[in-house]
Amino acid sequence: MQWYGVRCVFRHLALGVYEERVTLWTARSFDEAIVRAETEAREYCEVLEDVEYVELAQAFLLDEVPGEGVEVFSLMRESELPRGEYVRRFFATGDERTG
Repeated sequence: MQWYGVRCVFRHLALGVYEERVTLWTARSFDEAIVRAETEAREYCEVLEDVEYVELAQAFLLDEVPGEGVEVFSLMRESELPRGEYVRRFFATGDERTG
């Protein structure tokens, strides 16, 4: 068994926002980790009102056991954008809810 971080995306209909959650799982493969995370994602939606799972799950294999400072998720994306534009387009659009 290995540790995986799985990012799932949700839509909060009443709030008009999308949420990205990264959860940790022990599994034998990427597929098993995603199945487990998607099962939890659907359960998460059942206990909240007006939240839907948008059917996007991305998994990351951890190189070590989770603990302080251990990387739990990473995603690489090819882009020709300069760093400021890249951040504005994908991470800091101005529509994020932080805090």
